Amino acid sequence: MTAPPIVWSIAGTDSGGGAGLSADQRAADALQVHLCPVVAAVTAQNSQAVTHVHPVGLEALEHQLRALAQDMPPRAIKTGLLGNAAQIACVAQWVDRLREQGPVALVVDPVLGASTGAAFANDDTVRAYRSLLLPRATLITPNQDEALRLLQRDPQDAHPSLADIPTQARGLLATGCDAVCITGGDASPATDANPTWALDWLHTPQAQGWLAAPRWATPHTHGTGCTFATSAAAALARGFVTADALVLAKMTTLHALRQGQAAGQGAGPVRAQADFITDPSLLPRLSWGEVAHFSDAASVPSASRLDLYAVVDSLERLQQVLEAGVRTVQLRIKTPAQADAKWSAHLRQTIAAGVQAARAAGATLFINDHAALALEVGAQGIHLGQDDLLALTEAQRLAWAQAVDLGISSHSLWELCRAATLNPRYIACGPVWPTTTKDMPWLPQGLDNLAWWCAMAPCPVVAIGGILDAEQVQQAAQAGADGVAVVRGWGVEPRQTAPQFQQALQAGRALKAVPLAWPHPSA
Repeated sequence: MTAPPIVWSIAGTDSGGGAGLSADQRAADALQVHLCPVVAAVTAQNSQAVTHVHPVGLEALEHQLRALAQDMPPRAIKTGLLGNAAQIACVAQWVDRLREQGPVALVVDPVLGASTGAAFANDDTVRAYRSLLLPRATLITPNQDEALRLLQRDPQDAHPSLADIPTQARGLLATGCDAVCITGGDASPATDANPTWALDWLHTPQAQGWLAAPRWATPHTHGTGCTFATSAAAALARGFVTADALVLAKMTTLHALRQGQAAGQGAGPVRAQADFITDPSLLPRLSWGEVAHFSDAASVPSASRLDLYAVVDSLERLQQVLEAGVRTVQLRIKTPAQADAKWSAHLRQTIAAGVQAARAAGATLFINDHAALALEVGAQGIHLGQDDLLALTEAQRLAWAQAVDLGISSHSLWELCRAATLNPRYIACGPVWPTTTKDMPWLPQGLDNLAWWCAMAPCPVVAIGGILDAEQVQQAAQAGADGVAVVRGWGVEPRQTAPQFQQALQAGRALKAVPLAWPHPSA
């Protein structure tokens, strides 16, 4: 059995067992990593108040870190409550030493005060965060008040709206950190523009946007910030990119909130558990930009399955697969480098003819890329990559999603969450197997990720990428794919290959489903 990745949490104890290293341990267990709890401070607290904070001496902190470095070097470090500027300097030095030996992710949860109101950090400590830890951070996860303090603004004098938060994140990025997630689960629903959603703003190398999950009404919220940051660190240690790690952290935290319970007279602790990873109700949504638009309506299931899905590049090939009995087709015609008016006119004629041919055959045709033209000629469906959708305005994305059947590509957890925001007809998961049809910066998803996509997505999933033979069609169907896309596997005569693929599709659906497990990183 492979040893779990090691995560160090350098934080404070909570004598009440709710937050700090107690919450960190529960989150680490849920994400199946090994946590090394490094005590930076001892707090005297219960469920109602923090009465005392005692930072440990530098010698004690150094001894803990040195012992771990000799035997249990981390893949990720998470910092929580650090008692003073000297401790921050010590941690920064150790991050540099460890990174001389190999990559180490650093997640900084700047615990500057307790939810009960107790202050943990003076101005010198905040300055040390800005000058020493933030420039070394892979990710920082402040709440809205902490973000303002790190920006050297007084939270008491500032009343940020949602529109201000992306600007604050950019200000924090200017300190040198790689990524920022300003959490908003503790924002007041009474003043929140989206009272039914708990919103976090993420700005990562992969994506920017609002990460949203339904707000869970409970008084038992002690340890949510610790849970979120430790979960993100654990996901980074497992190899996920930052945006995907934040998706997993959001899922873990919502699950932990649902399991929260009283342990005293005040707010009880949240309790992350390992089965969060297979609960589709936890999958968050990710906005396409700075507009926090999320529909409360669930996707409406289609009456028909997508089944065998042919991807073709010409009208002739379209007609061949229709004659072979395929009833879901994508017409993918790439724009040449020297496209002129003649080519554009020919493209329009081809798409219009394809729409008519599909309609006559009772098939659904998705037009790839050329969405505006497809809408003009009355296409039933369009398929777009996420970069294409990002280029649209929020109003255009919503209008197109409502006007036609929309298929959206996805290759990672955060792309799945972003695609789900539009309630599309389907989300494509790919590449399932290695593909040579186009350059891919993504790792193959494999059947494990495909099965996870199919279980977690709020709409049908199409398997695509590297599917060349009937056995692969059967495996994709067994993993739960609503549609199985074949690009290069049709051969010279689709009427010969299509029956084999159709039989494989039905055989796969009759088999026992692929068991759900953790998804693996795809980037």
